[in-house]
Amino acid sequence: MIVAGVDEAGRGPLAGPVVAAAVVLSREEREHLVAVGLKDSKKLTPSRREKIFCAMLEMGIVWRAQAASPARIDRDNILRASLWAMARSVSCLPVLPDLVVVDGNIPIPLRGLKQKTLVAADDKVPAVAAASVVAKVLRDRTMAAFAKRYPDYGFERNKGYPSREHREVLERMGPCPLHRRTFGPCGNRR
Repeated sequence: MIVAGVDEAGRGPLAGPVVAAAVVLSREEREHLVAVGLKDSKKLTPSRREKIFCAMLEMGIVWRAQAASPARIDRDNILRASLWAMARSVSCLPVLPDLVVVDGNIPIPLRGLKQKTLVAADDKVPAVAAASVVAKVLRDRTMAAFAKRYPDYGFERNKGYPSREHREVLERMGPCPLHRRTFGPCGNRR
């Protein structure tokens, strides 16, 4: 049975995309990644996530990812944008899964594929944990790249999350094009 695990990163930030990933693991890949410390990306340090992601690349693990832009998030809302990105990541997989395990309690908009929603799946299902790592690493790398374009916001440090520093800069400078205008501190400004 081919199982695809799906997760996202970046629902809570004030800026940047939400990134979703879908991952398919063979039994051997699953065992190897668990042995090297695979778990929910939120429970891993950034350097550990990078190491696991690099191990996935070296092993040739099947994965796909999709980002939903701040404009899509503002237009559709964060939930719909996240579900869209998750569905796109599954749709782009080079293999057709027999089952899609989704982190959370809301199925993603997919036709013809069996799904199982599971709260905290990123802590229970290795393929979902792997998807959480892919999504988080890609989103963090994206925000670090955007930090060069918008250096005043500290995106390389806060990744768009509402840290004290980020909120203070936002208050002083207003939002940049990466900010989600429908998110509290970013709305009704320049």
